[in-house]
Amino acid sequence: QVQLVESGGGSVQAGGSLRLSCAAFGYIFSDVNMAWFRQTPGKEREGVASIYRGGVSQAYADAVKGRFTISRDKNTVYLQMNSLKPEDTAMYHCAAARMGWVPVRWADESEYRYWGQGTQVTVSS
Repeated sequence: QVQLVESGGGSVQAGGSLRLSCAAFGYIFSDVNMAWFRQTPGKEREGVASIYRGGVSQAYADAVKGRFTISRDKNTVYLQMNSLKPEDTAMYHCAAARMGWVPVRWADESEYRYWGQGTQVTVSS
């Protein structure tokens, strides 16, 4: 059974840093495109960052460019978040595409098959 488990969320002051992790179980994710999304109540889920199989290419939302870094190591994907802002407050979810699928629109949640339960990030001003 495929499972994605996020960790690393928490509460931090503006300007601080957090590192999120997403551990994958029951699947070989090294050849799978993966991404981080975030969602706040009443808003649609938005793509934050994506990393392609092999880790050779990444994509970021404009709102986080220069502050967030996505990386991967075997079956774990990370999101290093620096210079956090209150508007980064959200539930963060990791997602994995199905084997062999390369997302055309990396920030479109329909491109991903597997999802984690999420980890909450709260940034106070």
